[in-house]
Amino acid sequence: MASPTRRIADFTCEKQPATGSRGMVVTNHPLASSAGAEMLIRDGNAIDAAVASLFALTVVEPMMVGILGGGLSHIRLADGRHVVLDGLSTAPSRADPGMYDPVSDEIALARETRGRRNVIGALAVAVPGALKGWCEALERYGRLPLAEVMAPAIRLAEHGFIASPYLNDCVRLVASDLARDPRLAALFLPGGAPVKAGTRVIQSDYAASLHLIADQGPGALYGGALGAALASYMAENGGLIDAADLAAYRVIERAPIRGFYRGHEIIGPPPPSSSGVHIVQMLNILEGFDVGGLGFGSADGVHLLAEALKIAFADRAVATADPAFVDVPVERLTSKVYAAERRAQIDMSRARSFGPGLAPTESANTTHVTVADAEGNVVAATQTINGLFGACVQIPGTGMTANNYMYNFDPHPGRALSIQPGKRVFTSMAPMMALRDGRLRYALGLPGGLRIFPSAFQALVNLIDHGMSLQEAVEAPRLWTQGGVLELEPAFPDHVARELAARGHEIRREPVVAGGMNAIAFGDDGTLTGAACWRADGTPIAISGGRARAGLRFAIA
Repeated sequence: MASPTRRIADFTCEKQPATGSRGMVVTNHPLASSAGAEMLIRDGNAIDAAVASLFALTVVEPMMVGILGGGLSHIRLADGRHVVLDGLSTAPSRADPGMYDPVSDEIALARETRGRRNVIGALAVAVPGALKGWCEALERYGRLPLAEVMAPAIRLAEHGFIASPYLNDCVRLVASDLARDPRLAALFLPGGAPVKAGTRVIQSDYAASLHLIADQGPGALYGGALGAALASYMAENGGLIDAADLAAYRVIERAPIRGFYRGHEIIGPPPPSSSGVHIVQMLNILEGFDVGGLGFGSADGVHLLAEALKIAFADRAVATADPAFVDVPVERLTSKVYAAERRAQIDMSRARSFGPGLAPTESANTTHVTVADAEGNVVAATQTINGLFGACVQIPGTGMTANNYMYNFDPHPGRALSIQPGKRVFTSMAPMMALRDGRLRYALGLPGGLRIFPSAFQALVNLIDHGMSLQEAVEAPRLWTQGGVLELEPAFPDHVARELAARGHEIRREPVVAGGMNAIAFGDDGTLTGAACWRADGTPIAISGGRARAGLRFAIA
């Protein structure tokens, strides 16, 4: 690790890390972290714990994640293998490139459609992959039965959980859309007002659906009664998903992207995720600079990160999508030679434009879990239903909230991200891991839409170049740009912002860039350090201790 460097943007951590030796679970809700920890205590492994946490999050973070959503799970197995399970949603077989009426060709409005039909309602729903992805992860790499792993989520749905201020805030943001659906309104707008913090939320219909899945497995959705209910709702409300779409859905196991940066091996998901390719690309660019010597949060340091981000977004806009539909030049984008070409285009004295990097936004409403066990299994999983409460539709009688993943496609035909039947959504999800000397050192990820992989990239720079502790790295102030406005969190000093503006950056202060990061650091002595940041209700739960010494016997007087 680098020696600690000077900090121009100084900050104080608001949370404390947790340290253990037998396991670590870090999620953005304490009850979800508790569900994962319960699996580790029951002699489950990290995969069991991660899946239990995700099922629990569908209950306690229903605005962010659900079994009708999608996502990526980056798994490091105890034998050192890395696999990425792609459970991202797909366009239905009856979808077509011209199914929506775009509002404008302008980049800022490129995803918007008349009537918001790709945002709200049945036509916004893509074929879900989350449930199948979690169940296949459990079947392939876990060791506890599905019913046991789902038990905490079922308890939370049946007996309820206490609504947080965070849930109340999210409901307020989309109250008018939630009000269109009587089932969601009854749960989260009781009496017409957003559910108050401190209120117990019970989801009986959803509990029954979880029981059915625990009994029947993913077949309850992909061919069973839950799938029939989803298909029926789609048929009655103008949606496109049918039983054939559900039966045809497949989880894809992908090989990760690997790169090397200052003695660390960086490992992340491949396309259709941006993160592996473009984080490696940006680190390759930074390798030609003394990043630590610039100081954290200095005008030079921020300018360099911003220019690297702009290059990555410029390339992402034209080169990265579902590899089954678009030829993604992974080798070139991640090569040191290409990084040198791009590095030479950076002018440290002024902001530059690097091509068509501006892109429509992706939903920031996502969740992430990072889990490790004592055996060496590690999971970093990012999952979502896309927008807050997805399509703001609950399937009658099931308690399942549908995604609005169709918004991630470009509604204009003839583009890399245009809609095609069976095409997987493009994503910025960044469940990342880093090794040094062949040993796993860090695993991390976060929610936040387009700001996810840039924030994960900055956390890695904080750890490797600036010598920050894990807690500091996840809580440090962030910046973001994709070629337009440069967003800065408040802890960056005003004099730095002024100097950046003098170099040509259009500065905008933002209270938060991306969401709550959940991370684990791995010590040489076997200790696990878990950290969550101030941007969410993140909670690390550590497990230490263990069984009694072998052969121990109590003396009897």
